[in-house]
Amino acid sequence: MSGPAYSSTAVGWREWAGMPGIGLPWVKAKIDTGARTSSLHAEHVEEFERDGRPWVRFTVHPWQDSDADPQTVECPVHDRRRVRSSSGHVTRRLVVRVDLTLAGRTVPAEVTLSKRDRMGFRMLVGREALRQGYVVDPSRSYAGGRPPKEIRRRNRGR
Repeated sequence: MSGPAYSSTAVGWREWAGMPGIGLPWVKAKIDTGARTSSLHAEHVEEFERDGRPWVRFTVHPWQDSDADPQTVECPVHDRRRVRSSSGHVTRRLVVRVDLTLAGRTVPAEVTLSKRDRMGFRMLVGREALRQGYVVDPSRSYAGGRPPKEIRRRNRGR
């Protein structure tokens, strides 16, 4: 279910997001208005061809500070981009398109694949996704709601 682009859905500085189309119903994400493109922690990134088109296979560990419940994902490669990190380092990253569920709405999003295991969040949601009708309130957390307690406990390793 996609919301209208003129919606004003409030989100906080951190939210629970999902990408059910690639098998990730829950991942804790930092809302980052300083980042243009969204980014997802990916390991074992392997490019391959399917029907003559470039694809990528990668592993996602959805829980913070944990290797539990790995999910292998395969997606068409949408693009390759040079991305400058917050420390100023430039890398070339693969970009995939996913349907991103955030605060009860689903929007298309371009997501770069990166190594984020040392970062506090396995996902960043950037401006390109947010400009599809989201308003960020930096004083709030989880304005879009939280998953069931069982999911939150899995994220904490319990």
